[in-house]
Amino acid sequence: MSVSAVAADRSVCAPLPVLGRDVRVPLVTGGEVDYAALDYAASAPALQRVWDDVAAYAPYYGSVHRGAGYLSQLSTDLFENSRRTIAEFLGCGDEEQVVFTRSTTDSLNLLASVLPQDTRVFVFETEHHASLLPWEQRADTTVTYLNAPRTPQQAVDTLEKALAERDPYGPALVCVTGASNVTGELWPVRELAAAAHAHGARIVLDAAQLVPHQPVNIAELDVDWVAFSGHKLYAPFGAGVLAGRADWLQSAAPYLAGGGASRKVSRRTDGGVDVEWHTTAARHEAGSPNVIGAYAIASACQALTEAGFEDLAAREQALITRVREGLAEVPEVNLLSLFGEDAARVGVFSFVVEGWNSSHFAAALSAEYGIGVRDGLFCAHPLVRTLLGSEPQDPGECGAPEAAPGERSLNAIRVSVGVGTPDEHVDRFLRAVKELVTNGARWNYQTEDGRCVPARSAV
Repeated sequence: MSVSAVAADRSVCAPLPVLGRDVRVPLVTGGEVDYAALDYAASAPALQRVWDDVAAYAPYYGSVHRGAGYLSQLSTDLFENSRRTIAEFLGCGDEEQVVFTRSTTDSLNLLASVLPQDTRVFVFETEHHASLLPWEQRADTTVTYLNAPRTPQQAVDTLEKALAERDPYGPALVCVTGASNVTGELWPVRELAAAAHAHGARIVLDAAQLVPHQPVNIAELDVDWVAFSGHKLYAPFGAGVLAGRADWLQSAAPYLAGGGASRKVSRRTDGGVDVEWHTTAARHEAGSPNVIGAYAIASACQALTEAGFEDLAAREQALITRVREGLAEVPEVNLLSLFGEDAARVGVFSFVVEGWNSSHFAAALSAEYGIGVRDGLFCAHPLVRTLLGSEPQDPGECGAPEAAPGERSLNAIRVSVGVGTPDEHVDRFLRAVKELVTNGARWNYQTEDGRCVPARSAV
């Protein structure tokens, strides 16, 4: 289905149907309302197409590779065809590999495990923890954390300077996000890739927040690897992808040792074993693979492509404009940004509201309006601290506010949209923000187990 084929009643329709679009939730003020899922940046709802494809395959499920039975062979073909579909979706070349993992975090930890000895890693402090933290797990790896830039050009300049000051003869890797999971802002990936390659470094793109919103092509972006999660790409079945150059993957020890990764195992005369490992993607896919997760990602890739990804991205930009303009009408709302409020972005916004604890505000959106958003530090603590102007040691923890309703705490509110977001959900959210800021909450709230929740009585 293309965007032009969407039904005229856009108040209830979205370009691609998702699961949960008809779920009704209770309101503390009475009655029920259709749930407005505006937390796509955490886990996007599954596309109906993905669910239908998985359900159609489920009776034919079998263990992949080497099975003689019909279902095993069918599942093997499905698994490997899914790999090819994803490679095509990402614009991978013939020599590049698509490795199935559990998530973006798993993908980047896999890459960290295969780095050559004494690799220098360069990563901005603005990264999600999935791409900020894996690199220091290796004792022989040196990590340089770069300060948060305030413009895209400053990001390029900062990286250029850091790379120019390193020893040019050792291996180096740059890790950068494509779109911030906090602000939604797009990073200058092509320019950063050019800077990395000019200084003999490689670059991995954390595309977790980019690939659900616009096409990602490895060749066009000139990156060496791309990592993302299926649950961000409307396929929440516990699978992820690391795609790109094969040489470091082939030369390193397997990420996990076990069946599937090994090609040949034999006993030695001294009592030990000799192992010949695969050089294909299987080298890092030991154990029985998540066939359904891989197929779900491939199904989502096909659905986005067939719907016209460029059209979907254009429709999302219209939603982004509505959110920007709507929040700008409320002076008490402070939209968080590194590059400025007019910076190019995907459908992810974080903000704080003057006079409100962010967890209190998020709880009211849910309990009184049926709107699901996220509050906290979004597993990007250094970035959110920078955006909120806090000191590094200030208290604050993802999803566990330490302040009572009405008190300031170190956290923010995040709203995010995607291909399954109806216009009505955005309109309801903007209306709710204005009403809460103007009139306050209609219910009492209290903190329980670190969460702000409705109390038993109204205001």
